[in-house]
Amino acid sequence: MSDGIGTRESGIAAAREYVTGGTFKAELARRVAVPSESPREDSGPDHRRYLTQEIAPDLEAMGFTTRILENPAAERLPVLFAERIEDAALPTILTYGHGDVLWGMGGDWKEGRDPFRLDEADGRLFGRGTVDNKGQHTINIAALRCVLEAKGKLGFNVKVMIEMGEESGSPGLVEIAAAHRDLFAADVLIASDGPRTAPGTPTMFLGARGGMGFHLIADERPGAYHSGNWGGLLVNPGIRLAHALATITDAKGRLAIREWTPGEIPANVRKALSTISLEPDASDPETDPEWGEPGLVGPDQVFGWSSFEVLAFTCGRPEAPVNAVPGNARATCQLRYVVGVETDRILPALREHLDAHGFQDIAIEPMKRGFFTATRTDPDNEWVRLVAASIEQTTGKAPAILPNLGGSLPNEIFVETLGMPTVWVPHSHRACGQHAPDEHMLLSVAEEAAMMMAGIFHDIGERAA
Repeated sequence: MSDGIGTRESGIAAAREYVTGGTFKAELARRVAVPSESPREDSGPDHRRYLTQEIAPDLEAMGFTTRILENPAAERLPVLFAERIEDAALPTILTYGHGDVLWGMGGDWKEGRDPFRLDEADGRLFGRGTVDNKGQHTINIAALRCVLEAKGKLGFNVKVMIEMGEESGSPGLVEIAAAHRDLFAADVLIASDGPRTAPGTPTMFLGARGGMGFHLIADERPGAYHSGNWGGLLVNPGIRLAHALATITDAKGRLAIREWTPGEIPANVRKALSTISLEPDASDPETDPEWGEPGLVGPDQVFGWSSFEVLAFTCGRPEAPVNAVPGNARATCQLRYVVGVETDRILPALREHLDAHGFQDIAIEPMKRGFFTATRTDPDNEWVRLVAASIEQTTGKAPAILPNLGGSLPNEIFVETLGMPTVWVPHSHRACGQHAPDEHMLLSVAEEAAMMMAGIFHDIGERAA
């Protein structure tokens, strides 16, 4: 058995062969076939099957001990914990993934694809969970295995957390982490979720924007009334709600509630963002450079600022409209926000804003599912430097380093509850179809990702030696 650079190369070569030789596709096909939709109330057996029949056996074969942690908030959404301790004096990394997915949306996929049957076409692996997140944590576990087989040891300790409720807001996860702080204790989180800045650009992100969802409701009266008899006399809730929404941003999406913004982008964050290029994919939608905060473009808007979205708007019966003034209207909204925005002030600031504009009648209803707070690891952290250097050594490309992901994930559990820095290395791309029909992983990204992760895990072991 060789050491040093030879072992590094052999581990990376094995990781590459894992993808190009078809093993990754075979493993992912089994995992995609488990319809682990966390929003589905009867999904409990599928979640347990995923953890106990798919993930746990692979980890146990590598010398991990595994256990299921029950979820106090949702019994159907358990968490798998696994650990492999070589020496208590060695560094310990925690890695994370989620085995749950959103709705499969069967019938909406192109070419009649079944969301829970893996299909390969044009260098892509199609299926629900291929990138979010089954494919990503499958690659990371395989990379650990390749390094272990190449070296005979890792040279560090590993703990694994796989949850089954991320797509439902990770209910109960913070309580599980708080109750088992010693169990999950580690020096750093190194995990994978979300997209790269471009398919060919290795990417790291160090935190996540927060997400706050809520409904705005104009409830004027029970029932609807004939528009010929009552139109012009009754308040139309759709018009009322539309005008309330129009006060939250201007016509170009600039936030009018300034407490929802960080005020300014910190200098070290702006410096990091200045090196980022969002290279468009052929399937990406066309963006509007005038949308959002004036003076900010591309990466600054997505990773450095907050954004407000109306996700859905209903008034009356859109599927079968009638000649009547409706009684109510409802908009489902979301704020994505960055570090610097006070989470506890988001909804109170909205209430004050609506009242000041004469919309005391518009009710605010927080979403019942959990949401995430904004977090960010210091770009100068030593683990950030180690991972970045390793990626560059493996690929010959300096990674794009994002201060935070544009989307949201339960990063605050690792940063705030467990008290560790976080380094995320995503294996997806922005046009992957995540949360939509035709979700897919690029095989080219999977191949490079497996090699990168094997290099990272090798280098952590060498650093600890």
